[in-house]
Amino acid sequence: MPALATSVSAARSRVGRRVGHWGWPDAVCDTAQLIVSELFTNAIVHTDSDTVICRIESTGRALRIEVADEGPGLARRVPRAADGDAEAEGGRGLMLLDALAARWGVLVSERPAGCTVWAEIRP
Repeated sequence: MPALATSVSAARSRVGRRVGHWGWPDAVCDTAQLIVSELFTNAIVHTDSDTVICRIESTGRALRIEVADEGPGLARRVPRAADGDAEAEGGRGLMLLDALAARWGVLVSERPAGCTVWAEIRP
């Protein structure tokens, strides 16, 4: 999808439809949509990507989400404390991912740029 703010909503909707089609509980669907929103937003805010790729897979025991960007490569991606300002909009994405996902990580691309952040959700 194009790396545009409007694509976040589209990715969220597509994931919601697919997860619902697979028969996962509503709570898993909601969590998947939230994680896709966070990862997709991070990809467009923190990289110069033209395209962001979102993949989703159901293994029956877990739901795996991957969001790939075309950014400058692997940066240190760890949850960090958000700005102390309650009005601040940023800084909570990876902390949220850490709280919602059963496990998550970052895959380094074989290309000189880009990486994929993945998360697994279990009911």
